[in-house]
Amino acid sequence: MTAIDYFCNPIKKSALTLIKSISGIRGTIGGSVGENLTPLDIVKFTAAFGGLLRSQSDKRKIVIGRDGRVSGKMLQNLVAGTLQGVGLDVIDLDLSTTPTVEMAVVMEEAVGGIILTASHNPKQWNALKLLNEKGEFISGEIGEEVVKNAEAEVFAFADIDEIGSYTLNTDYLDKHIAAILELPLVNVEAIKEKKYKIAVDGINSTGGVAVPLLLKALGVDEIFEMNCEPNGLFAHNPEPITENLSGISSLVVKEGADLGLVVDPDVDRLAIVCEDGEMFGEEYTLVAVADYVLKHTKGPTVSNLSSSIALKEITKKAGCEYGVSKVGEVNVVAKMKEIGAVIGGEGNGGIIYPELHYGRDALVGIALFLSHLATCGKFCSLLRATYPKYIISKNKIPLSPEIDVDLVLEKIADKYRKQEINKEDGVKLFFSENEWVHLRKSNTEPIIRIYSESTSEVTADNLAQKIITDIGDIVQGQDV
Repeated sequence: MTAIDYFCNPIKKSALTLIKSISGIRGTIGGSVGENLTPLDIVKFTAAFGGLLRSQSDKRKIVIGRDGRVSGKMLQNLVAGTLQGVGLDVIDLDLSTTPTVEMAVVMEEAVGGIILTASHNPKQWNALKLLNEKGEFISGEIGEEVVKNAEAEVFAFADIDEIGSYTLNTDYLDKHIAAILELPLVNVEAIKEKKYKIAVDGINSTGGVAVPLLLKALGVDEIFEMNCEPNGLFAHNPEPITENLSGISSLVVKEGADLGLVVDPDVDRLAIVCEDGEMFGEEYTLVAVADYVLKHTKGPTVSNLSSSIALKEITKKAGCEYGVSKVGEVNVVAKMKEIGAVIGGEGNGGIIYPELHYGRDALVGIALFLSHLATCGKFCSLLRATYPKYIISKNKIPLSPEIDVDLVLEKIADKYRKQEINKEDGVKLFFSENEWVHLRKSNTEPIIRIYSESTSEVTADNLAQKIITDIGDIVQGQDV
């Protein structure tokens, strides 16, 4: 068996399906308590988080919302009832988006929030994403305390006179869109004048509702909807990357649309398809939006260690500072605040525009991108051609419980010790100014991610495959 064959062997793939990390509590529905995301696990982690909030603040309001997953309503009922049980007043947005819930926490002056979504994961997954009173993801330290309390079952429920209330409020998506339209850099008139025809893939989740609503508010002339019924029956793998977007690509060409827009199930990632059916590139969503923002507002930008260096190039070209962070929205936000960034995000299509709020938001990304496109006067494909040409090869290796990931990363770093190395988040190896490989354990799936970048697709792929082979050799040497 070759090193690469090793990772394709289904017997070796990990059974780990409950992940506790800085990104929240995430797992597959059903199965065994403590191994999967079962109703008991949902109640325990919700009670632990709710109890912690009650102990830290006199505020009683908490906001919840869900994406369109089949399991969403079940989680909604369990989470709402549990939060009432610990004495919190629940404001339930029902079918909503991650950025909408984040904004609602602030607008409601709530103590925190919970978003019921597994983001880009397939339909069998769901998760509890936990927010603080700023509508931002909780810190790693708070997350560790929640996990510890949940596992030790350290929580108490309110007596009958202290049980929390429940309110259903479905107005916040409209409020979110209204706030976007009020942003100075969102040029509604320019967008209306272009009479755009836009195709939308809503992946049968909340984006199927939210994106068309936003486009209508922006004055888009014609909208071609695809997979926009929010029933949770994902028509394809929900991660908005090239290999999953052949359907929207064909629709754009068939209808003669000016572009296509694709979001993930909770609408915090945005991918764009050009008028010729070619991908704009998820890495370049942030690059294009940052370019537009920097033309009007000078200031630093931030992306994570796994994102394209194209953002760094356009930022330097604008005469501004570029900052880099560990992977994870909370880390990007922390770096943005530290250096006063005017725009930031992640290369997976996540836009963070602090003028609106500190959270990845595909809706504000759409509004800013369309403003950019409308005011620059270019076709989508021609706008893409104005940016530095880099290719990222994105790969992943399934983990089995026996693999010592830290040892693997340590041995990779030792093998390539002659290269420039960044160990802030996993291991990032620099082979030249324009070529790198970043490998790290995922916060959201039981995998090691291996990302590589170069000006050449062949080189990017070869760099990634070389590291994958190295990892396979190391793992086989561990006799796992």
